[in-house]
Amino acid sequence: MRITHKILFVPALLLGLAAMFPAGGEARAAASQVTEDNLPQLLEKALREHPDIVLDVLRRNSEAVLDIAQQGSNMRRKHNLEVQWREDMKTPKSVRLEGRPVLGSPKAKVRIVAFSDFTCHFCQQASKTVDALLQEYGKDVSLVFKNLPLDEKGPGGQAAAYFVAVSQQSEEKAWKFYKALFADRDRLVTEGEDFLKKTAQGLDVDMKKLGRDVRGKKVSDILAEDQQDAQKLGVEGTPYFLVNNMVVRGALPLDLFKGAVDMALKQNNK
Repeated sequence: MRITHKILFVPALLLGLAAMFPAGGEARAAASQVTEDNLPQLLEKALREHPDIVLDVLRRNSEAVLDIAQQGSNMRRKHNLEVQWREDMKTPKSVRLEGRPVLGSPKAKVRIVAFSDFTCHFCQQASKTVDALLQEYGKDVSLVFKNLPLDEKGPGGQAAAYFVAVSQQSEEKAWKFYKALFADRDRLVTEGEDFLKKTAQGLDVDMKKLGRDVRGKKVSDILAEDQQDAQKLGVEGTPYFLVNNMVVRGALPLDLFKGAVDMALKQNNK
């Protein structure tokens, strides 16, 4: 929780108390002398001596209270993630990346490996966050996509096979395919393979070769390796990311995800 917000709010709380009491000199004096050091004591004193009035002031400033609570929650979450990531760094994590396209520089200091599902709403949301990271960090960050569809026989599994098959022809077209699938996730879910074929055709993919590759051994081997790597890591849901050796679970907000990238960069520069 940022102290500036607390220091701004507590004088309002104390002055609110002062306004309700004719002899409010003590509250006014306290409000004018709020510091980071005496803040906990002032809050405790106000709550102990005037609980009903404090609650009334809090209700009148509900937006500020909610903002402070949210900031506190975010700070705790960030702290817990940083503790986890420092532990993650101690254990190297190896996954197979041969035959997978790389978005960004192959020599990037930070490699994000995504275990994801094209039909997953949260994966779609997280893909936008990763796009923002790639734009912001440029050559320092790259992305590798590993397929972990929930339904291997449905649209998710079909999309995974098509993505890998398109990548056998062109990495550039594979990433355009990737973006098109997440952009129109609803159509993928409802139209399935028809949508996949139309999307591939729109990218001028060799459809005859795609038809062979999508059901070929090379694609099935890569998809099997992705499943095996996920099991080895103990992945329980998508999206799941490795940021170098740090684990990011779920559709983490951009500011928190950036924390992982920044830690990885700092570690890389040591």
